[in-house]
Amino acid sequence: MNNTSTSSSISNTLALGAGCYWGTEKYIKDVFQKKFPNSIKSAKVGFMSPNKNAVKNPTYQQVCSGLTGHVEVLFVELNDPTPELFRELIKFFFKFHDPTTESRQGNDVGSQYASYIFTTDSIQKDIAQDIMSELQKFIDTKRINSYASKNLSTRIACAAEFYEAHEAHQEYLNKHPNGYCNHFLRFRSWPAITKSSQ
Repeated sequence: MNNTSTSSSISNTLALGAGCYWGTEKYIKDVFQKKFPNSIKSAKVGFMSPNKNAVKNPTYQQVCSGLTGHVEVLFVELNDPTPELFRELIKFFFKFHDPTTESRQGNDVGSQYASYIFTTDSIQKDIAQDIMSELQKFIDTKRINSYASKNLSTRIACAAEFYEAHEAHQEYLNKHPNGYCNHFLRFRSWPAITKSSQ
C-alpha cells in the first residue's frame, strides 16, 4: 500500500472519499489533470474502510446499505509525486465537494458518502492535516463561505485494503456524459495565507 517513488520521499498512492465516486473520479482524472497534466498515473473507483475489521470484498449493494463501514473512494496513483503536487491535489479535493456535511453530499446520504482522505505515509498525513487546519481558518474568517456548515467533518485515516468497483462503474461519467453527478467547483482559488489567517 505504501509505494514510495524513487524520485520523491512521498508515497505515490492515496484514496479520496468525496461522496459518489463517479464525480470524484471525473474531477480528479479530468479537471485536476487539466491543471496538472500527466499528474495522475492511474485512478480507480471502489471502496475502502478505516475499520480493519470491516467486511471483506463488499459488493456495491452491500456498501450502499451503509452497514459495511466502507466509503466510496477514488484510489489514485500519482505519476511523479512530490509534496507540492500532493498539497495541490488535497486543496483541489476540498474545492469540488462539501467537507462540512458529515456522511452526506447533496442528495446522497449515508456513511459511504463520507469525506475521507486515506493516506499511505506520514508526509501525506501531515500535509492533509495542515491543509485542513488552513481551510478551517478560512471558513472561520469567512474567506471561504461556500459550504453548508462551518465545521469540517473530513477524516484522515491510514489507507487500508482497496476493493475495486466493477467495470461498469469505472469512468462512468465518460461512458454516460449525462449521468448523475452532484459535484461542482465551490470556489476557484485557494485563498492566500495572510498574517490574520495564520
